Amino acid sequence: MTLNSHNPLALVVELTHRCPLHCVYCSNPLELQSRANELSTEAWSRVFKEAAEAGVLQADFTGGEPLARPDIVDLVRNARAAGLYVSLITSGLPLDEAKLDSLVQSGLDHFQLSFQGGHEETASDISGTKSHSHKLRVLQWLKRYRIGVTLNFVIHRRNIDELEEMLAIVENSGAGCVEFASVQYYGWAFPNRERLLPTRQQVDRCVELLNRAEEQLRGKTRVLFVVPDYYAKFPKPCVGGWGRKLMLITPSGDALPCHAATVIPGLSFENVKNRSLREIWDHSEAFQKFRGQDWMQEPCKSCDRRDLDFGGCRCQALLLTGDACATDPVCSLAPQRPKVDAILAEINNSSAQQAISTPAWLYRPNPS
Repeated sequence: MTLNSHNPLALVVELTHRCPLHCVYCSNPLELQSRANELSTEAWSRVFKEAAEAGVLQADFTGGEPLARPDIVDLVRNARAAGLYVSLITSGLPLDEAKLDSLVQSGLDHFQLSFQGGHEETASDISGTKSHSHKLRVLQWLKRYRIGVTLNFVIHRRNIDELEEMLAIVENSGAGCVEFASVQYYGWAFPNRERLLPTRQQVDRCVELLNRAEEQLRGKTRVLFVVPDYYAKFPKPCVGGWGRKLMLITPSGDALPCHAATVIPGLSFENVKNRSLREIWDHSEAFQKFRGQDWMQEPCKSCDRRDLDFGGCRCQALLLTGDACATDPVCSLAPQRPKVDAILAEINNSSAQQAISTPAWLYRPNPS
């Protein structure tokens, strides 16, 4: 094995898979890990120290819902003590004013609040929980503190027509950044794809609105938007390249190169209970699997973009082609791009639209 010449820069800290929301596009695995298997406060604190020593700069606390951990304040404090910039990625549930104050006083640097829509009804339909009004209250509480605030709206067919309402929330929030994140079609979003993937007309209108919003909010709020993968000409560099920048730790301590890596058969993941982060980063078979270019097939292997997008998403390639080494089919140069074109044709077909727009139950994560 060859060592990676780069240090990990970001640690995604999956504290728990427990969550009060059950979103139909959830990226958590289909088999959620139980509370009994979660790493202890002490184990996480050791991980934070090892991460800082390995060169990690930022820890992103996520889940599930990280606020479901009763020791969340201690975890934030310990990560800051290790020298990490700490970002909390949350639905805002369960959170009250006292807990927010404790988090800020413990050293929280950044607060990312997710929204499921522009209205309560849509948000409740997507998440299976009434939480929209509480999120708006959390936004008001955040105005009291000098910490970074990002809003995250997960965009898909069932809420993309509420962009004006979402932008109104952004304008009233005082947030420094807003991310309109198109659904990624793995996890629970994959079986729900046909009812979540927006039409081309919706995407075009979305781009137009967000370009206008970017100009209007310039100097106040940074607007980020990534076109849904299936509509892109080239794939994005998933997690900045496999095993190049990011390390994710699951609630039980498994170290993964990306959120969805467990869908790839044949990969085994080492656990932080048994090996240090540095050793896992440098020597783990899973992290080595798609580093560099030796694994690439054509046209990636000789493509001028191979150092820009690294062949795209390995998990998406697997789900769409059955081969994790294949060129990501969302790429216009991919031999299997016709599979994506066929999916888009069905989504955008007027007769199909009438059929798929009828009410239907969507698959959701099991309650935890």
